[in-house]
Amino acid sequence: MSMVSLPGLKDLIENISRERNLPRLAVQSALREALLKGYERYRRAQNLDKRHFDEEYFDNFEVELDVEDEGFRVLATKSIVEEVGNPDHQISLQEVQEVAAEAQLGDSVVLDVTPDQREFGRMAAMQTKQVLAQKLRDQQRQMIQEEFQDLEGTVLQARVLRFERQSVIMAVSSGFGQPEVEAELPKREQLPNDNYRANATFKVYLKKVCQGQQRGPQLIASRADAGLVVYLFANEVPEIEDEVVRIVAVAREANPPSRYVGPRTKIAVDTLERDVDPVGACIGARGSRIQVVVNELRGEKIDVIRWSPDPATYIANALSPARVDEVRLMDPETRQTHVLVAEDQLSLAIGKEGQNVRLAARLTGWKIDIKDRAKYDREAEDAKFAAAAAQYQAQAAQEAEEDEQEYELEEAIEPTEAPA
Repeated sequence: MSMVSLPGLKDLIENISRERNLPRLAVQSALREALLKGYERYRRAQNLDKRHFDEEYFDNFEVELDVEDEGFRVLATKSIVEEVGNPDHQISLQEVQEVAAEAQLGDSVVLDVTPDQREFGRMAAMQTKQVLAQKLRDQQRQMIQEEFQDLEGTVLQARVLRFERQSVIMAVSSGFGQPEVEAELPKREQLPNDNYRANATFKVYLKKVCQGQQRGPQLIASRADAGLVVYLFANEVPEIEDEVVRIVAVAREANPPSRYVGPRTKIAVDTLERDVDPVGACIGARGSRIQVVVNELRGEKIDVIRWSPDPATYIANALSPARVDEVRLMDPETRQTHVLVAEDQLSLAIGKEGQNVRLAARLTGWKIDIKDRAKYDREAEDAKFAAAAAQYQAQAAQEAEEDEQEYELEEAIEPTEAPA
């Protein structure tokens, strides 16, 4: 059998495997596909009779790599027929029986169709090189996707590699001894207090593993996701890991709308154990546990509050560190509430540029309206909500009546079945 020589093939496969962190078999598979595309290019260039080659024309061809002898062969599977119509796909029975007398019509044979070394020209070699690069990228993307798919939503250690536009490109690994791959930390997922210098290390939340043929890193990391805060507390507080204390809700504003307001997080915790203080467990002795989390998040302000099944208590806790005098659940259906505080607590309850009340609303799921207790008119506010509730009920009743009339009209015009 003839063979096209590829000097240094064995070293080439080893080098690509090492540089791209791919198994040798994956590299060989990519090389076979690339060489087959190169052969197609060679055949199209040699197509003097202008035969039409569709996309599936070369499906019966394959490349056989000989790593030890450093070369490759092109093989074609052909059907045995009486009269040959397409020599690339068929071979005559008479020709086959000259070497294999037992051959019959309809059988298939594999033939060596390797071109001469000199005929496999420069254009075919260029095509092979381009396809090989693409196939290797595809192999890498597939491996990264399989390796990190189950790690989506977890926290990884990352190292800063370089900067592209406003994104930080970081190196992450799926585990001890595993090769590093690139992940992107977009601008919106960065923390304003972080110093992203080369080789600096950070804990990042693996937000998404991208699929498809996109360029650049497939992994999207985050330092701004609430999942990072949950992980840091679970890692630092044994009671959370042991499920004695549970994290009920987290509201985080890692990138505030104004540069005058720093990042802040509110986290609600609870426990079923009577003798356990969930807030104290998260804070630790002299704040030792929460300080570790704050340091990792570069000084981000964190409020740990006690969750309560009673909405009024939960809302009052969520507005910490402000002291709340009264929580009035004005409309439980639309989850609107008025929170009454003393005049000296107004600014603290609202927070700088509304951050405290905004996070409390996200944490509890209620629309919170902070009111000065001394200026609050209960009768006027109750009347306002009563009027709004009456209007809402009247509108709902009208819509229900319209739906009923529409249903009756449909019933009236629907044709009845004739009696049998």
